[in-house]
Amino acid sequence: MAAVTQQMSSLPSGFRICTTAPDILYLPELVFGGLVWILVASTLIQPNNPQGWVMFVSVFCFVMTFLWLIIFACGGHKNSSGWATADFIYHLIAVTFYLSASVILAYVTLNMKVYTAGGTYPFKYYQIDIAAVVFSYIATLLYFIHCVLSAARWKSF
Repeated sequence: MAAVTQQMSSLPSGFRICTTAPDILYLPELVFGGLVWILVASTLIQPNNPQGWVMFVSVFCFVMTFLWLIIFACGGHKNSSGWATADFIYHLIAVTFYLSASVILAYVTLNMKVYTAGGTYPFKYYQIDIAAVVFSYIATLLYFIHCVLSAARWKSF
């Protein structure tokens, strides 16, 4: 079995995005980002403002990552260094957004524990929010790793 090797100074296209770092992280980012989106959307959204930010971040990053995946898979980047820069900047923005959303979601979930004990917030929603927090931090970690590897690729261009 031949191993797929790639220079860090080139951008993959086609199915090579499924075998090269950092692009192999697109699919896990979509899975965990989608789980955050689904879990937050399936609970009682209170308070609205912080949970709205979490929804915005999860939907925005899911859609942009999917578009990024399609662009890279179709070879729309044409191996341009500008796309390597854009890849790094996008993942830096995604890390910043997801980290802020994860912290907010964890804070809101911790505060909901008080309401759960008082009986005003169903325990089932509390458990779903805890799962959303865990998946949100996993998505943050994936975007961070992708950002670091994209920065290394960008610097080697």
